[in-house]
Amino acid sequence: MSHDLIVIGTGPGGYVCAIRAAQLGMKVAVVEKRVTHGGTCLNVGCIPSKALLHASELYEEAGHGFAAMGIDVKPKLDLKKMLAFKDEGVKGNVDGVAFLLKKNKIEHFHGSGRVLGTGKVEVTFMNGEKKTLEAKSIVIATGSAVANLPGITIDEKRVVSSTGALELPVVPKRMIVVGAGVIGLELGSVWRRLGSEVTVVEYLDRILPGMDLDVAKQFQRILQKQGVTFKLGSKVSGINTDASGCTVLVEPAAGGAAETHFADVVLVAIGRVPYTDGLGLAEAGIALDNRKRIAVDDHFQTNVPGVYAIGDVIAGPMLAHKAEDEGVAVAEIIAGQAGHVNYGVIPGVVYTYPEVATVGKTEEELKAEGTAYNVGKFPFLANGRAKVNRTTDGFVKVLADAVTDRVLGVHIIGPHAGEMIAEAAVLMEFGGSAEDLARTCHAHPTLTEAVKEAAMAVDKRAVHM
Repeated sequence: MSHDLIVIGTGPGGYVCAIRAAQLGMKVAVVEKRVTHGGTCLNVGCIPSKALLHASELYEEAGHGFAAMGIDVKPKLDLKKMLAFKDEGVKGNVDGVAFLLKKNKIEHFHGSGRVLGTGKVEVTFMNGEKKTLEAKSIVIATGSAVANLPGITIDEKRVVSSTGALELPVVPKRMIVVGAGVIGLELGSVWRRLGSEVTVVEYLDRILPGMDLDVAKQFQRILQKQGVTFKLGSKVSGINTDASGCTVLVEPAAGGAAETHFADVVLVAIGRVPYTDGLGLAEAGIALDNRKRIAVDDHFQTNVPGVYAIGDVIAGPMLAHKAEDEGVAVAEIIAGQAGHVNYGVIPGVVYTYPEVATVGKTEEELKAEGTAYNVGKFPFLANGRAKVNRTTDGFVKVLADAVTDRVLGVHIIGPHAGEMIAEAAVLMEFGGSAEDLARTCHAHPTLTEAVKEAAMAVDKRAVHM
């Protein structure tokens, strides 16, 4: 065999898997269909969207928050330069991945990978030429693609996916976002800050499906206060586009007469689907599950010996960090070690303003499974740092087992929630209790004191409320 391992796809799961395998002494090759490494996340997903979220937050703060702090400025938007700032950040990240692959002596092939069965991958290069690679093991890490709305054509100009929403040349006067999940709310909030009138259409009667309902309700109120309009329990049944914009038909999800709405741009953000096109799965006999994800066992191996899969193409949350952990785990398993991922402690973050972060069980899940639990909540309104910074929207919520006090879930809506959730994840990874968290000394004045106070509130002894 010319290689010990071939990884198809160099997104967060694939490139991390390749690097860990190289660290463990394997001879590794990667196959990537893009010109650059990093997958959707670094090229057209997590990284560029965070750049625009950061820049648009500062733009809005300069225009609306600085004056109250004694800073008198009137910001002027240069969208072309803001997009260039985003692109510069993307380049820095993808170049960094290329450097890491080179540093770890990982051979890379830019082309489309196709699994020919155990030990063989065919690469079709961009010029049409083909080459067959051989390896003891193969890891499929091809990620996911945008889910399409039936009957709607995404042209990336008027009707855009998340990819097109990162490249709009002008700020649309009106934008309709289809889907009130993470991607729709993040990108919708970017363009709302930059001047768009944003309306979010969601099929369900709530935003952020799957997240704690208490958090979702408060978050919706905050977004509405910021100027986002919601049409919940509704579906888009048609979009007609012309030179002037989009005519969008919106119907009640339960049935009824359609309303007509107009927008300059429609963002379709109804989710993502596993990317398995062209991988030769059927021909290789690789089984899929009932949701067209690659079926794997507890060791990430498919039904074809020596062929593994990780990340968005298998079951579980479609999150970059979940894929990374699986990449490390499968590399260690292939090397004969005990790789493992704890799916009960995978944080999720919405990088809006304020941020939403969650780890573990929601209150709805605990009720459904009949687990007795206690709740501790603490608002940022009562946190000294949040007060002085004027960032008082939101709260921290800790859910703990009523008998053992073990923390089962933590949900935060507030400033820097995505950073604060990490201490909850560490605590839960070690099986910690709300009491453990409550008795851990937190620096003052910090926002993280709200986490400590929420843990204290589980036992009804929060001090600052």
